[in-house]
Amino acid sequence: MAVSDDPGHGFGDVIIDSAAQEPYPHRGPHFPVAVKQRAYRFDGLGNYFIKDWDLSDGTGDEFHWYHIELPKGNHQLAQAAEYLIEVLCPPFRLHDILTLVSNGPFVGHVDGALVFRVNSPGPAASDFTLRLAARVTERSVITVSLGRVPRLEFSPAGRSLLSEIPSVEEQKDGTEAVVIPEHVLEFLLTMNHSEEGDNPVPKRVSNLLVHIIDTHVDHIQDIVTKLEMELDTVELDSDKGGSMFKRKMLDDRKFPKMHLILQRLLQVVSHCEQVFPRVKEKCASKTWFASEDIVTLEELIGRLRRIKENLGFLVNRVMAIQAGLDSWQSEQINKKLYYLSFLSMIFLPLSVVTGVFGMNVGGLPWTGQKGPGIDNGFLNVLIICAVLLLVLLLLFTFPSLIDRFNGWRGQLLNKTRSFGRRSSLIRSTAKYQRI
Repeated sequence: MAVSDDPGHGFGDVIIDSAAQEPYPHRGPHFPVAVKQRAYRFDGLGNYFIKDWDLSDGTGDEFHWYHIELPKGNHQLAQAAEYLIEVLCPPFRLHDILTLVSNGPFVGHVDGALVFRVNSPGPAASDFTLRLAARVTERSVITVSLGRVPRLEFSPAGRSLLSEIPSVEEQKDGTEAVVIPEHVLEFLLTMNHSEEGDNPVPKRVSNLLVHIIDTHVDHIQDIVTKLEMELDTVELDSDKGGSMFKRKMLDDRKFPKMHLILQRLLQVVSHCEQVFPRVKEKCASKTWFASEDIVTLEELIGRLRRIKENLGFLVNRVMAIQAGLDSWQSEQINKKLYYLSFLSMIFLPLSVVTGVFGMNVGGLPWTGQKGPGIDNGFLNVLIICAVLLLVLLLLFTFPSLIDRFNGWRGQLLNKTRSFGRRSSLIRSTAKYQRI
């Protein structure tokens, strides 16, 4: 036996097989980034060991777990399939790779193994694109995740921060209380789970499968909790902030983006609701699947329903806040239009007066423009304006007059077209007769 230390994931002294090489991370010849992978061997007695990456099944009471962590980034789905081909082939075939890496929900048996996936579509670099696939047999489990899933892996059980006596300031009496900074408390409040070192080591494959699904549900719950806290903060700032803050939120499209994120999370939960009940039904028929783990799966499915309800409440809150911002924006626009209408009310009479006295006609009062033949010019202009105003009032008061006018105009056009056709026909007939 040998001792390995992995500071990247908080592993202290971990027992590994003497023939095993550290498989974490793995970089193939075609990998632009490292694909993280780890293999565990469980003895069925509550102990685990880090083993070599050979994709073999356990013997006796032992079982193996092989986990692949695909990197987050702007890569396509085909590139993720290439990662798995580099890691899992041989002995797996292309069909096995596609069932693990494809998008959408899936549950079924492939070559005697139970395969399920809850891979949500979306950019792989997004924090709200969650993908988890698993291939389960009686003696081995293979899982593929996009990015790191909190609490999924195992680390040596040591002294946890959660088991310490907390304090907000340094103790002077020599007590062993640990000072907890505020940012650490904020981080712990967003977590719905304990640390990796507190994970119970599974004694059978069914325990391991429940642990994998449980951590995935916890991951979704953590994201929803962070979004809820962020929404509370933004809502409080929106109530206290002035017009500049509200205008900035409208320009940044803060709540429409959050609404899209919530819709994407609803899709993730919907995929889990489709897959996990079918996984429970298929596992219930397995002799190696413990009955208490079936009950635990049922509880996890109930948690998913509650998460979905909470997401629905968050969607309603986001829509209500966005409606309030839209109402505030409409009020600001109406206020500006009111000021503009007030200015128009002041300058419109002045424009009428200047327009009247700017007319180049005779007989304009108070201008001295008099003479033979031009005395009635101003009066004639007023009569023409009154007639036009009367015609417009009649047309808007009686819309049927416009319909009659359009009908009369259409008949006139039809008569003109028919007359033109007859004239062209007569000309062509006369032309043939001359020929």
